Amino acid sequence: MVLPNVVLRLVADLLWYKILANSCYKAARKMRSYGFLLRNPYGKSSQQPQSQSHQNPLFPSVTKCDLENKGFDTVVCDMHGVLLRSQSFFPYFMLVAFEGGGILRAFCLLLSCLFLWVLDYECKLRVMIFITFCGLKTKDMENVSRAVLPKFYLENLNAEVYEVLASAGSRFVFTSVPRVMVEGFLKEYLRVDGVVGTELQTSGQYFTGLVSGSGLLVKHTALINYFGDQKPELGLGSSSFHDQLFISQCKEAYVVNKEESKSSANSIMPRNKYPKPLIFHDGRLAFLPTPLATLSMFMWLPVGIILAIFRLFVGIMLPCKLALLLGAMSGIEIRLKGESPSSSSYSKGVLYVCSHRTLLDPVFLSKSLAKPLTAVTYSLSKMSEIIAPIRTVRLTRDRKKDGDTMRKLLSEGDLVVCPEGTTCREPYLLRFSSLFAELADDIVPVAMNTHVSMFYGTTASGLKCLDPIFFLMNPRPSYHIQILGKLPKELTCSGGRSSHEVANYIQRQLADALGFECTNLTRRDKYLMLAGNEGFVNGDQRPKT
Repeated sequence: MVLPNVVLRLVADLLWYKILANSCYKAARKMRSYGFLLRNPYGKSSQQPQSQSHQNPLFPSVTKCDLENKGFDTVVCDMHGVLLRSQSFFPYFMLVAFEGGGILRAFCLLLSCLFLWVLDYECKLRVMIFITFCGLKTKDMENVSRAVLPKFYLENLNAEVYEVLASAGSRFVFTSVPRVMVEGFLKEYLRVDGVVGTELQTSGQYFTGLVSGSGLLVKHTALINYFGDQKPELGLGSSSFHDQLFISQCKEAYVVNKEESKSSANSIMPRNKYPKPLIFHDGRLAFLPTPLATLSMFMWLPVGIILAIFRLFVGIMLPCKLALLLGAMSGIEIRLKGESPSSSSYSKGVLYVCSHRTLLDPVFLSKSLAKPLTAVTYSLSKMSEIIAPIRTVRLTRDRKKDGDTMRKLLSEGDLVVCPEGTTCREPYLLRFSSLFAELADDIVPVAMNTHVSMFYGTTASGLKCLDPIFFLMNPRPSYHIQILGKLPKELTCSGGRSSHEVANYIQRQLADALGFECTNLTRRDKYLMLAGNEGFVNGDQRPKT
């Protein structure tokens, strides 16, 4: 019995080595063929200098494109390595896998990195598509495309390429990645007229993980089929063979060199020059999930969960001073600036008006001031309400009832309110509700800001009860609290100002202190954009008109 087993094992090993050798041989021939074609694409001797030919034999760099003296009606370009500074599309598949499919799917995609590097481009893309999309709901992909991916695309946008693209009357993008991953961003933020990408098979409301019958998109063939005999005026691509073949179908073409894209500061798109302001986005991951960064996250998860439970226990069970000490020892950074003023009335408490970054804003304010506070909120999960170390009261969205509730709470002590009604991650303040201004004269604005490196502690479409856990799972989460001076009486409603004037004044005051920008957007705008609803959870009542 031993001999047959040994023979079978030898045969299996021989077949495996033969397959591996054939794959390596084909890859080597393909690399050699591509290298030859890049050096001499038409079988003729190159007339360019050797150094220039080695760097970019066919087309000039996009930095040489003269936009002042030229105008382009039609521009076509690729996505990764051209519009985006990074050529790797793994992080964006990981975002879809983690935010749309869950942690197990993301872990499987990470494990695939062990063999993805030995596969050619087409096989690698097919494997990532299958792992990411097999069994994924089309609705979940739509949510990720709308609420998660745009942030990371904008942060990686190549400013030089976008400047050329934005100068054209008609803009088209051809990409081999699935169209559903990029179309929403390209049309919403970059106003692209047409997006051509790989199409995926679906079965009912689910993706099968397979590409459609046409297979992976071949860019130069798709361009010919799309435009026919009419050549686009300008093409933008990378220095790869496939992209050069793709942009060679255009009347004029430029390439994005990988080295220039990474080293040039001009290619980085600053936030104030985004094509469209990024105010809202969703998802838990606060970093671009490259393979190494994703591996670090999974290694941190067990430690992070234990640390979050410890921090939660400390905040709930221990006195303020001891809780702050142990919290700081565990990595939480709290910066407090300013002092809490006393109330000028014996019958009413102080009303703290805060910018809203996470559900923990009132908790950190209460612990930092070492005084009991009551917080009012609109949507709070039962779990968050149970574990909250301070008193929380849920509002009903009925202005008269909520006003009566807050007046009663102010008569019992100090009160915390976040008039934005929802959190915002970016440096913007949403429109303030004016109800609070009608209730008190002792109003203290509090500018609050947070910083996280791994997980966001807010969500629009996920489980809100996990928001505090995710925030506390970060290695070194920080809270910056700045208590501004008490609002002068002449700037309150009792001083003759309307409630809207008071609310707008405090919004501007907090924005100046934080370096943020004021907006007229509301909670409803946020949830309609990110989750496709108006932001109501179980038990909420719709606002009365």
